[in-house]
Amino acid sequence: MDISEILSPKFTEFDIGTPLSKVAGAFENQELDAVIVTDGDEYRGIVSRRQLASSSNQPSAKVGSQVQHVPTVDRTEDVREVARLMIGSDAKTLPVLRGDRVVGVVTGDAVLEAVRPFLDAATVDDAYTAELVSATPETTIGKALNLLREAGIAHLPVVDGDDLAGMLSLYDVIEFTTRGGSKSQGGSSGSFGGRGGGGQNRGGFGAREGDADRMLDLSVRNLMSDAVATVERSAPLDDVVETMFERDISSLVVTADGTGEPIGIITKTDVIEALTWERDDRNAVQVFGLDLLEGMDYDDVSALIESMASKYGEMSVIKASIELQEHKEQSRGVPLVLARIRLVTDRGYFTADGEGYGAAHALRLAANAVERQLLKGKTYGQSKKHPDTDEQAQLYGWWLVG
Repeated sequence: MDISEILSPKFTEFDIGTPLSKVAGAFENQELDAVIVTDGDEYRGIVSRRQLASSSNQPSAKVGSQVQHVPTVDRTEDVREVARLMIGSDAKTLPVLRGDRVVGVVTGDAVLEAVRPFLDAATVDDAYTAELVSATPETTIGKALNLLREAGIAHLPVVDGDDLAGMLSLYDVIEFTTRGGSKSQGGSSGSFGGRGGGGQNRGGFGAREGDADRMLDLSVRNLMSDAVATVERSAPLDDVVETMFERDISSLVVTADGTGEPIGIITKTDVIEALTWERDDRNAVQVFGLDLLEGMDYDDVSALIESMASKYGEMSVIKASIELQEHKEQSRGVPLVLARIRLVTDRGYFTADGEGYGAAHALRLAANAVERQLLKGKTYGQSKKHPDTDEQAQLYGWWLVG
């Protein structure tokens, strides 16, 4: 199945000199996940909603300073490969190019719609993230923002005792990272489309041009969504995706069957990521752009990952994704390359970028950065269980054939 039937020819485009404040305004459209950035007629990259929410730049900064380089695809690209590219680049929107011209975009939602009929054989238990990271209603917005950024997550359940009180989305606090001084009216704080967990967003706490520190000292209850969508771990994934689309949300809190105890979270990204696992252990390492590496083959890259993992004791690598992307800039004929390494392990997520002249140099820089994280034990997400062979066969058999 290729993406010709699911790509969208409609996309939002900005020149690299556009102020971030104007780009932020475009994200008031809750359906928009990312914008295309160009320099004249030349495609330069994208800026995503999540990236903008995570930035600390002033609104007067130019969008060119926030450009994210993601893989581009052709309209005949296979849906399976697009899913892998999305996970490997940590992007939910990929540009579709014809030659050097952007002719459309393909989104994570479109991929989920395409594979949805095949998801009834899998359950939440196959894909959800355990060890729930949460806040309380009295947690300050500043502390919650740090939790979101440090854990590399976009959704933070709010727990009051043993009860789920709400959901805070990274996008609920986007105005704190991109706001200007002209917004003097209170109101809904979810104007950029938080999509955290459904329900109504609280808002209306007065003028926004006050002291930023005071605003970050406000409690989470001022921004959280009141209602939280939940799902039991035994629920089939097609029902999960249906609920997400029907309620216009991107995450559900996972509860233990029968008890209702919150035990984890499942997001659209989790579902897409689950579809990229392979049953062959050798393919636990995915490499995008392997042809850019001179003097190294797949086995060399796999050995590099094994060497890094060995620095963290008993850690087991469930999936490793390496993306290499060549830029036009060169030094003495050697192109500038971006290398991104993402490890999914039973101890958590580890991710880092490296940029250097030549793919091998860039990969080594990224590997060094990941190794430092491994030695410090610093993760960018929560652990996932390692599915056994039978579970993988049941879940991914359809995905690996045809």
